[in-house]
Order: sequence, then C-alpha cells, then structure tokens
Amino acid sequence: MDRRRVLIVDAFAEEPLAGNPAGVVPDAEGLDEGQMAAIADELGASETVFFGASDAADRRLRYFTPEGEIDLCGHATVAGHAHLFSDGVIDAGSHTFETNVGVLDVEVESDGAVWMTVQPPEVREVVADESRVAEALGIDAAAIVTDELPIAVASTGLPYLVVPLDYLSSLGGIDPDQEAIEDLTAEFDATGVYAFTFDTLDAESTLHGRMFAPGEGIPEDPVTGTASGAAGAYLRHAGAFETMPGEMIFEQGHYVDRPGRVRVRVGTEIEVGGEAATALDGDLRVPEGDDDEIIEA
Repeated sequence: MDRRRVLIVDAFAEEPLAGNPAGVVPDAEGLDEGQMAAIADELGASETVFFGASDAADRRLRYFTPEGEIDLCGHATVAGHAHLFSDGVIDAGSHTFETNVGVLDVEVESDGAVWMTVQPPEVREVVADESRVAEALGIDAAAIVTDELPIAVASTGLPYLVVPLDYLSSLGGIDPDQEAIEDLTAEFDATGVYAFTFDTLDAESTLHGRMFAPGEGIPEDPVTGTASGAAGAYLRHAGAFETMPGEMIFEQGHYVDRPGRVRVRVGTEIEVGGEAATALDGDLRVPEGDDDEIIEA
C-alpha cells in the first residue's frame, strides 16, 4: 500500500489553528483523480493541493475539495508554497505553477511570505434584487450600500458575487440561507458570495470580508485568497479610492474563529499574499487507484 506525506497548513496566519487550513500533498506523482479526491475527503480541509510535475511550469498543482476538483485555490497555493520553502524544497524567489486555468506566478520572500500573481481581472456589474441578496445573507437590505458601490461579479481566476455592506455589525450579523446563496451564485455564475465592509477590527486593515460558497460545499470559508484578489479588482473597478493603496490588508475568518489576514496588491498585475503555519505533518496510507473504495470515497 502506498504511503504519502500529507500536511495541514494554515494559510494567511502566523500561527497554527488560525487562518484557512489547506491540505498539502507535496508529492502527488502517480496518484489518480480518485485517490486525490479520497485524500482530500480524508483530510477534510476545504481544499487540498496536490503537487506534481509539469512541462509548462516549475510544478503542476491540482486542487480538490471534499466534493471534487476545482480549478484554483489561493489559500492552498500559499500554504503549499510556504511548506515547500520551509522544507527547503524551494528557495526564496520567483516560481511558476500550472493549474487548470493556466500558468501562474508565485513569489516567495525570504521571511516565508508567499505572493501569488492571479489571473487578469474581470469585473461586471450586475442587476441584483437587493432585498433578495439581503434575505439570502439574513441581513437588513438597508445594510447593502449600493448607493456608494455596486454589486458586481469579480474574478481573478474564480468569480465571486461581491456585496458591499455598511458596518461590521451588519457583516457580523449575517445569518446565511445557504440554499438561497447557492441559487444566487448559480444565477450569476459565481463561485460564492463575498460580502465586505470598510469597517474593520484592526486600524491597519482595509476591509473585513466573509465568503460563502455552499455550491462548492463551503458554507463559509475562513480566509479566501481568490476572493481577496477578486475584491481587489472590484475596488479598483468601482473607484473605491482616489488613489489605490500600494498594499491592502483584508481581514477574514474572525466569525468562524479562524482569524487571518490577506495582503493584496493591485497594480499592473494583482497579487495576493500572506504567511502560513504548519499544523499537522504526517503520512497517509493510500490504497491502489483501482480500489473501488477509493473511487467511491
């Protein structure tokens, strides 16, 4: 029976048991899709990243939730590269990785912080019934501040329905109707709903966000890299600032007891970055790929 090293690495956190946990399989060569899906299900993280060989980039990355494969995951990318750096597999500097959505760049700083260059942004404002959006989020419609900023679908690899709210109390008071949110995301062809406010816990932070993606099996994600990149693109599109800050800090995860911070740069390219901490490091026994139990896991 095959044995593979597996880790749980908490992205966008300086210490374990905070931020967003990602499964990391640093050597996935020879694993088939059924085995990857079973490993992701066993680890139980919202996403698990599998590292393999690539002819187009330094490495091939594949991402699986307990529900199945997805094209891209920011926090797992940060977690995986932070592990490779701490393990001495890669040095500080620039690296490339191949995903289902193309080849992307990652920069590892000497202190272990990882920056991912996301895909070129796409932002489209949408006509959404504010009462319906508010009902899905379980908040008062008056908390949605579309007189200042639009509701829009923003993407830098994965699309999110971005909803601006007035105060942290409104964001914290969200009581999501998961079925209604899934209907919303399906209608607007979005991965999830990202609600945010400029009202923050830390004076240094730019905004506080929450992300819900029940259609992907994620009732609420602790800290979301791809959604943060999309939110950065959205802020520039909406003209939220007279001059875009050189670097922004997005808070997330506090309402699910997994506080974290995502660093976002919006320039010629959009970059999402942060630190990561290893919480678990061990081996997993993996049956052969033609084992029916693995296929069904």
